[in-house]
Amino acid sequence: MTRTQRLHRLLSLLRDGAVHTAADLAAQVGVSVRTIYRDMDTLQASGVPIEGARGTGYRATGEITLPPLTLTPQELEALNLGIAIVAEAADPDLASAAASLGDKLDGLLPEQVISDTDAWKFATYPFADSARGLGHMPTLRSAIRARQKLRLRITTPDGQSADRIARPLRIENWGRVWLLTIWCETTSAFDTLRLDLIDAAVALPELFTDEPGKTLDDLPPGTGQQG
Repeated sequence: MTRTQRLHRLLSLLRDGAVHTAADLAAQVGVSVRTIYRDMDTLQASGVPIEGARGTGYRATGEITLPPLTLTPQELEALNLGIAIVAEAADPDLASAAASLGDKLDGLLPEQVISDTDAWKFATYPFADSARGLGHMPTLRSAIRARQKLRLRITTPDGQSADRIARPLRIENWGRVWLLTIWCETTSAFDTLRLDLIDAAVALPELFTDEPGKTLDDLPPGTGQQG
């Protein structure tokens, strides 16, 4: 298991909202408690909504609260570029949210000139590729609203491609990580997929209705995500 895979696994374990001790997390992912401390620091620094501290345990919260930030010109440029890209998205809800966020920034920030150079030269470890799957967001959100089945092509943790027929149930954002919860008809099981590992998403003409054992209410606590 790579460190990035371990961080995603820890995020999966914390998503049940319960308090987990560092010793319990360490046992479940097979590392030392000291490593868990470092991993929790990394997740918190990456914007993942986790509260807790060494010696008390950790849990994921439902809301993301940003502390006061001091941004470099390059960081502000990256933020504005991201907002501009999402504002052009086909999904009207995301476009509206991007416009609202842009207005909030305009009200808080002093006027300054944003350079056009090095616009795309940024990445945030450990989730530098998290935006890769955001292009599928309109299709996924539309399918959830319409209760429409999807054909997904995903990259498995071992780097292989796999096709899935799925019922999309929920999209979540945990810091910089976007997750899609599905009932997979191919494997007859729930799964939670990272959007950055979805290579293709096609809405199928077939709709679905609630069936016992296949709804969000039936989702087992701590269902793990791919990768």
